[in-house]
Amino acid sequence: MKTRFQLYSGLKDERGAVAIIIAISIVMLISFGALAVDLGHLYVVRNELQDAADAGALAGARFLYNEDGTVNEGANQIAYSAAIANTSEGKAVEVNWSGGNGDDVQRGHWSFAARTFTPNSSLDPVVLWGKSTEDLDNDPNFINAVRVKTRRETSPASSFFAKILGYQNFVKSAEAIAYIGFAGTLPPHDVDQPIVICRDSILDENGAYQCSIGRMINSGESISSSETGGWTDFNQEGNPCQGGTNAPAVRSLICSEGNPYTIYLGKVMATNGGEIQSAFNDLIRCWEDTTGKIVPWNLTLPVVTCPGNNVGTCETVVGAVNINILWITGAGEDPDYTNAPTQMEDWSSTDPSGEVRWNSFVTHFNLQNVDGSPAPYAKKSIYFKPDCELHEPTGTTGGENFGVLAKIPVLVK
Repeated sequence: MKTRFQLYSGLKDERGAVAIIIAISIVMLISFGALAVDLGHLYVVRNELQDAADAGALAGARFLYNEDGTVNEGANQIAYSAAIANTSEGKAVEVNWSGGNGDDVQRGHWSFAARTFTPNSSLDPVVLWGKSTEDLDNDPNFINAVRVKTRRETSPASSFFAKILGYQNFVKSAEAIAYIGFAGTLPPHDVDQPIVICRDSILDENGAYQCSIGRMINSGESISSSETGGWTDFNQEGNPCQGGTNAPAVRSLICSEGNPYTIYLGKVMATNGGEIQSAFNDLIRCWEDTTGKIVPWNLTLPVVTCPGNNVGTCETVVGAVNINILWITGAGEDPDYTNAPTQMEDWSSTDPSGEVRWNSFVTHFNLQNVDGSPAPYAKKSIYFKPDCELHEPTGTTGGENFGVLAKIPVLVK
């Protein structure tokens, strides 16, 4: 049995131990509080550096291409200027760049498959024709991104309470990569006429965009072999699949300013693959007035899904394509080929036989039905060929490769 003295001594020891624990706890709480303050401060610095890197990469990628689609060497300067225009704790962020395509500002190739950026200083445009979106994703010579790194090295982030632990300041950095791909979402007035082109009709069997083969849109006359496009009023609001579009809506958009509102990538759009004769008549008049029927009618149009080249009442937007309409036939029967073309761009024929002229025309422009046979001379048909030239970029990045680069980049890192 413990005596009173022994009990008092034990209690005294316990009180001493508690005091030590409390003292240690207070020190730890102060340390954690100090650490939290410094970590919060560094988080703010890191965000400011990231914002600067994001701004620089997006600005550079926004001007990565010239209006003719070639690579812009000045994109690096634009990226650098946009990045250093930002501050961190009131101090200018640091970006190491002395010109060219090195240091912290670089043009190059971003691959989604590999999730890597490969610097590349080439200014040569990559041919988009005959290549799928995946082909280009794997091609390091396809310049499609800008990388920017921002720093706080010369003026590192200050330490507050961490100085107690020997940390006087912190060197921080951030990196951003902005990617610019193919036209997806399209702003108002970037599409020229209320016509959609079927995705499958401009891709080859390997899924690559091809511009060497022309097609025909046959206004619902022969869906199984000829329907490679249709009409649209660009409507994506509400439930556009109910009824598709109609003659008044389409006619109001022919020879106007194009799509009156934004066309969103990945959303369905009201379409019509059948015959709208009044709209077709208006389109012919617009074509004749615009081109005189002797030069291609160059149009930027939305590309949509339509499996089997059969346009339904609504189709999903997957990108944009630039095409040349080469000929449009009228509504009447013309068994003698009387109205077959005699001149178009670099082709002409004075043969008195319309059928001979037509066959020569089809061969010259490589116009094919979707089954691979030569395009027939049919009434109410639009004959077009995807354009094989670089075009002025348009829309927001996200679409598939149909030969039209985007204008607005997105951050991928």
